Amino acid sequence: MAFQCVSGFVTLSAFDLEKMTQFYRQLFQQEPVEVVPHSYVEFHLGNLRLGIFRPHEDHKEEFSTVGKNPMSICLEVDDLDAAIDRLKSLGYAPPGAIIEAAHGREIYAYDPEQNRLIIHQSWS
Repeated sequence: MAFQCVSGFVTLSAFDLEKMTQFYRQLFQQEPVEVVPHSYVEFHLGNLRLGIFRPHEDHKEEFSTVGKNPMSICLEVDDLDAAIDRLKSLGYAPPGAIIEAAHGREIYAYDPEQNRLIIHQSWS
């Protein structure tokens, strides 16, 4: 039977939901759009919906691969240097150098639970 997807979004598990909420609140400079206390928060960035949830106790083992997820969250910014400065001010300085690619400049950074962020600025 056929079906149509009407929407999609990215979710991250977080063992320390408050710390992750604070990190993304400060990084994005906005409050979450949706908050379910102690369980879930959601941010909207253009067409991206980023949900962050605390795994249920019965499922913690399933999400215990902190820092080993091959998926990345790519965030396109208009000023890479300003984004790097913000990450540094939050205590999460990117560990490597800026990468110059055919599509623009980018840097890898990591959130409090070691999910990889690719912060990207297109060539002007």
